Amino acid sequence: MGKFILHVPDMSCKHCVMRIKNALEETGEKNFEIKLDEKIIIIETNNLETVKSKLSEIDYPVKEAKSI
Repeated sequence: MGKFILHVPDMSCKHCVMRIKNALEETGEKNFEIKLDEKIIIIETNNLETVKSKLSEIDYPVKEAKSI
């Protein structure tokens, strides 16, 4: 399982955070933290491409993904 920081510049409010949280949970993700102030998601996943695809699908594309 990898741990990643995802930069999601289009999130701007708590509604955005809720949409992202719900979308990640729909894909089966459990180990993540959304930091609105920094516009990042810290996530542990085996399915990075699935996560990125789901976020794009709900209009929150990942600008950058870094392994940590």
